[in-house]
Amino acid sequence: MAIARVLVVEDDSAIRRGLCDALRFSNYDTVEAADGRSGLDAALTTEVDLVLLDILMPRLDGMAVLRELRNARPGLPVIMLTAKGEEQDRVRGLREGADDYVVKPFSASELLARVEAVLRRLPERPRNTGKAVVSGRSIDLDRQEVTHEDGLRCVLSEREAQTLGYLVRNRGRIITREELLSRVWGLDPRGMHTRTVDMTIARLRELLRDDPSSPAVIITVRGKGYMLAEDIEEGGTA
Repeated sequence: MAIARVLVVEDDSAIRRGLCDALRFSNYDTVEAADGRSGLDAALTTEVDLVLLDILMPRLDGMAVLRELRNARPGLPVIMLTAKGEEQDRVRGLREGADDYVVKPFSASELLARVEAVLRRLPERPRNTGKAVVSGRSIDLDRQEVTHEDGLRCVLSEREAQTLGYLVRNRGRIITREELLSRVWGLDPRGMHTRTVDMTIARLRELLRDDPSSPAVIITVRGKGYMLAEDIEEGGTA
């Protein structure tokens, strides 16, 4: 199974081919684009985890592509590739929202290390987490549903399932709102004032029949965040 899917947007065919070969050898899936316009289209219509983006390209340069991506897919990581080594170009790319910046010529090992580092900073991805039972509720995160002891089934939205899944995987540990925003929503929580997390937790408690005045499943740790009850058994049947 591939580690991730990387979109390589590079007009030099030899460089593009070399990048794709190195990524595939390291167990990444790749998507290729030979100019900025086709690269932008691919990033907006294809499910990719990261973009390697050249700056000097025909039809649409890398900076223009980056600006469009930041408007349409703000959480998609982008590493800029360029022959320019001047500090002002690096600063411009980072200010436009690039996650990293690699100056040509670079080695395959350096690039792969940067790709790995950027992907490690990504929010938690939805993944098959199986089933769990907590305080009598059977949770099936793959099917995005909760089954109560009386047989009532409640369907979770994708975001609710992602949030609950993150709490399940980190049961018994206090999870801050900032961590949830970063790891589940993919947002930078610095300076952000939002009740999105609290509203999602409130909805989860409703679906879990978890009394908000005295919650037994998703516990509020005052001034810190939330914690899933430790009364949990993985692999339960829903």
